[in-house]
Amino acid sequence: MKLAQALTERSEIQKKVEELSTRLSNNAKVQEGEKPSEDPQALVTELNSALDRLEFLMARINLTNSKTLADGVTVTELIARRDCLKKRLGIMRGFLDRASSRVDRYSKTEIRIVATVDVAELQRQLDQVSKELRQTDEKIQELNWTTELM
Repeated sequence: MKLAQALTERSEIQKKVEELSTRLSNNAKVQEGEKPSEDPQALVTELNSALDRLEFLMARINLTNSKTLADGVTVTELIARRDCLKKRLGIMRGFLDRASSRVDRYSKTEIRIVATVDVAELQRQLDQVSKELRQTDEKIQELNWTTELM
């Protein structure tokens, strides 16, 4: 099984676990004399089975990511890099939006508001971060489709 297939299955199981959690909650109580719409014990059995498979996949995915190297860097390190690049980009884009927004003045006597940074330079830096994020994500995706799950 390829790493990408395991990641897809993990995602599906995570959704199923959330769904089973909701279904269990919906069948926790009924009016006296009524029956639940689904058997809670059967739902618990299904939940336990899904969680066992999820645990297995997560362990294998993490093992594979920690042992698979690309240019001397593990997939785990690439994922951490990608996540931090996304965070940096989000924060800095918000800052750039604030710094580059115009403040209208109605007369020359009003206080003038100016940016605290060179907006053009910051935009160039963000373009570089965006490029690095795209390249990192592409590398991770490539490895996901070419790496066998350990």
